[in-house]
Amino acid sequence: MIDDLDEYAKAHGIKHDVQRTGLAEYVHQVRWTQSDDEQNPRSPYIGIEVVLDCGCKIESLFVFAEQREQKGWAVATSVGWSRWGGPEGTTYSLRVRRKSLAS
Repeated sequence: MIDDLDEYAKAHGIKHDVQRTGLAEYVHQVRWTQSDDEQNPRSPYIGIEVVLDCGCKIESLFVFAEQREQKGWAVATSVGWSRWGGPEGTTYSLRVRRKSLAS
């Protein structure tokens, strides 16, 4: 039995929830670089390191991938991703379709 439809919608990604995803719905200020350990130039995907200068956080890779305004990137959601903190803020390591980075 569902007693709170708003919570149910948020839990299933039907309703955007900034607190759960860490991402507001707008075009984020993003800096990115190619990962140093990228070794296969023929792979359709490339590893990148991303910093969100707007103060948002990626709590859900699926939500970040669905926000198509993010430079048109095709973010891989079937592989692992990581994050770590440093003096410049949180850095996220993602895999992105190589051709989509040209957008």
